[in-house]
Amino acid sequence: MDHKCNVSLLDAKKNIPAPPPSPRSMAADCRCKCVDKNNPPARIDSNVFPATRDLWERLYNEGYKADVYISTDNGGIIYAHSIILATASPVLKGMLKQANRHHHWRPISISGVPHDAVRVFVRYLYSSCYEKEEMEQFTLHLLVLSHVFVVPQLKHECQHKLELGFLTIANVVDLLQLSLLCDAPRLVLVCRRKILQNFKAVSESEGWKVMKQSHPVLEKELLESLAEEENRKTMNTRRNNERMIYRQLYEAMDALVHIFSDGCRTIGPHDKDFKANQAPCRYAACKGLELLVRHFADCKLRLPGGCVHCKKMWQVLELHSRLCVDPDQCRVPLCRKFKQRILRQRKKDNVKWKILVEKIFRTRGIVLAPCFQRQ
Repeated sequence: MDHKCNVSLLDAKKNIPAPPPSPRSMAADCRCKCVDKNNPPARIDSNVFPATRDLWERLYNEGYKADVYISTDNGGIIYAHSIILATASPVLKGMLKQANRHHHWRPISISGVPHDAVRVFVRYLYSSCYEKEEMEQFTLHLLVLSHVFVVPQLKHECQHKLELGFLTIANVVDLLQLSLLCDAPRLVLVCRRKILQNFKAVSESEGWKVMKQSHPVLEKELLESLAEEENRKTMNTRRNNERMIYRQLYEAMDALVHIFSDGCRTIGPHDKDFKANQAPCRYAACKGLELLVRHFADCKLRLPGGCVHCKKMWQVLELHSRLCVDPDQCRVPLCRKFKQRILRQRKKDNVKWKILVEKIFRTRGIVLAPCFQRQ
């Protein structure tokens, strides 16, 4: 007799279904079929055994031995199991502890959202599943419910859904306020970015006008963020323009050494033999420098303060001498004389040139030639 009882107990244990995984752990392994555009709309669920999932779905749908009834708006009732609700949500657990029993029932109320939204929410607590169409219809309500009842994984999925395709010019201000209330920092960031990128259109929307009346502090913050963004763009544009100028100056210095050391096309050192079929020069600044050098050689007003073009050439030669680390071996004209002149130059003028040289050396993207590399 005892042997038969033991066997029957063992068989009964084998038939006990596995307990439902918590919504957080189930959704962490979620592989949603309907995310793929090639698949038709379907139930989104976690990667669990179909039999286990269907068991908890059936338990929710049939309400077998349910001990909680949830009152919703318009007189709706949803039956549920206290052990499931308490395990999935600490807030619901506290509500159930405070609920007054009516026979074996524990009544609780969830109001302020549609009945179907509460139904989808409770179903998710059981099996971490929802229909794609229902999620699209009740995303905002589910975001609020998941925040109020502390269901992090559902809250994350709602935020992700809103970020992907729900944001528009018309609703972004309303959604920003909702995301602030629901403590959704990533969604707040996405909304702010969209507002700043489309500020003119957003500021004309009805949501913006309502926000100005109800939340003037938020409007002030957004306007300050817009001003900061404009200042940042202006500063970045100015820095990029400065970097471009410094790179062009360095390329001109590199091309100058190339002209007087190797020669380029029809200009170069006197001991250079030029060929008719030379390859194109790789220095973009060579053509302009060649014209400037030829003008400098022939101009009768090349003294400092005379010709405008010659003045540029004097500045090019002086900048080269300040960059050059070996004036004794350098073949660029007047390099050593400029080095000597620098020692006698006024401190004020010297500081300006030093600042320019430092900025050229520190500009990103410049690879210094050996003749300009400091020891």
